[in-house]
Amino acid sequence: MRDLDAGVCAPRGFRAGGIWCGIKAGSRKRDLALIYSEKPCTAAAVFTTNRVQAAPVLVSREHLEGGILRALIANSGNANACTGEPGLAAARSMAELAAGEFAINAGEVAVASTGVIGVPLPIAAIESSISSLADSLRSDAAGHEAALEAIMTTDTRKKAGALELEIGGKAVRMGAMVKGSGMIHPNMATMLCFITTDAAISRELLDRALRRAVGRSFNRVTVDGDTSTNDMVIIMANGEAGNVPLDAEGPGFDLFAEALQTLCIKLARAVAGDGEGATRLVTVSLKGAATEEAAETLARAVASSSLVKAACFGADANWGRVLCALGYAGADFDPGKTDVYFSGPAGEVLVCKAGAAVPFSEEDAKRILLGDEIEIRIELTGGGSGAATAWGCDLSYDYVKINGDYRS
Repeated sequence: MRDLDAGVCAPRGFRAGGIWCGIKAGSRKRDLALIYSEKPCTAAAVFTTNRVQAAPVLVSREHLEGGILRALIANSGNANACTGEPGLAAARSMAELAAGEFAINAGEVAVASTGVIGVPLPIAAIESSISSLADSLRSDAAGHEAALEAIMTTDTRKKAGALELEIGGKAVRMGAMVKGSGMIHPNMATMLCFITTDAAISRELLDRALRRAVGRSFNRVTVDGDTSTNDMVIIMANGEAGNVPLDAEGPGFDLFAEALQTLCIKLARAVAGDGEGATRLVTVSLKGAATEEAAETLARAVASSSLVKAACFGADANWGRVLCALGYAGADFDPGKTDVYFSGPAGEVLVCKAGAAVPFSEEDAKRILLGDEIEIRIELTGGGSGAATAWGCDLSYDYVKINGDYRS
């Protein structure tokens, strides 16, 4: 695999763009994005598990049932969630407006929104700008960057990636963009993520690869314990790479799935590191559990603990909070066979051995915890083979400031 530029425009046959249309009063940032494929795409998606689901999620679920997409339209500044029948009509209108620009079926267009919940979507602003949005499409990095900016809300940095791999002698590319900073918690972690690839792959295998990748990346990210109404990850594959179609498991599919998981983990880490008010990326790695599922449950509990997150913000080596979080996670483990390390670029320190205190240098621990990236490494010495990694961030004063006046 090798890294590429241009994000969602790196794969052949895709164009992207973004413009400002005035969805949120007082904002002049781009707020309307479009991704378009010259050819029909095999498509798969994973959506939020929140029982309250935004209109664009409901509409995109319907459209994905056919397994074919040509385009994806997304807006920021308004979630179009909890907006009743008018919200559903607006989401369907977004798909129809985009479809009209390319003379395609509205059912081949996915819809996404992000922003404030419970506010009617100003569909007139989108309608009056749809031609300009279509005209903004480009097949280079500039098109990708414009679309990415248009879906960002409280994000402080752009989060994207692209890579190339070889399948059956053909160069296959995939690219992605993600927005997400707050309301981040597994199943799914709150965000919009759009992935493009020029691979030729069946819908069944595309769906399988996506779910595997999301399960080991975005579903292991937590910022604040809140799962949104608008989460979605959508992947579109247009077959332009010319590889022999992947329609059965084997080396080609394994390589594709590995690349997709690698890309999603990169983006998941970026989401965690850009958590609202965050000053540090916190990685929790755990091994020695009975199963991978148990390891994931335990690691996620530590990453989502408000007390652990606050300790990371204060650079306080309060390892007791780590054991406490493991204890209520709901997965079996033996506290008496648990070792905990804090590590980072400044080094590593053992803070807990066999579930009990050990002498360690508070100065060394603080130096490690003051780094931009912290790893909480947990080893269960009972002999299990289950291992998993979860990602989170610290909990700072700024998180409350950002969310205390989010509507304004």
